[in-house]
Amino acid sequence: MKEQFNLIVTTRRGEESEACSEVWSILRDLGDEEPVVERSPVSGLIFVWTRLNPFKVVEKFREILRRSPWELRYTSRVIPIERNVPTDIQAIKQAAMELVGKIAPGETFRVTVEKRFTNLRSMDIIRAVAEDVDRKVDLENPDKIILVEVVGKVTGVSVLRPSDILSVKKELREPLKP
Repeated sequence: MKEQFNLIVTTRRGEESEACSEVWSILRDLGDEEPVVERSPVSGLIFVWTRLNPFKVVEKFREILRRSPWELRYTSRVIPIERNVPTDIQAIKQAAMELVGKIAPGETFRVTVEKRFTNLRSMDIIRAVAEDVDRKVDLENPDKIILVEVVGKVTGVSVLRPSDILSVKKELREPLKP
């Protein structure tokens, strides 16, 4: 399993190989000559390491989806990851604290935990991460999300806007924006 990734891509179970090829090809077209795209130990989950800015990659995938949706046949979601740490509550908290400056005074936040292959409890992670964040919590409509993606022994952490995650199905249901 890759220990470094800056994108997580989800796909339907059983379509991981096709999704890997699709993402690899798009990243090459976007200018990354050597992206690393591989299956994770979890069905439907792909780890990606790109030399491109992962947030810009999400924007480019969104543009591709709007322009020619058939190019994203296997990709379900694209999630930017800013830090990789061992799956340990203190390491996760430290990574989140390094990124929490992205939440401006007056902005709201929530902690979202997606976990696979771990015995850590979501509420323990949320409490540890949120306890030192001096911003107002908004669980329904936050300005920023502290995202914790636990996959076995490695965890990805990001602070992002809800729109920084591309959900293909959700995007296709929304009316086209100019």
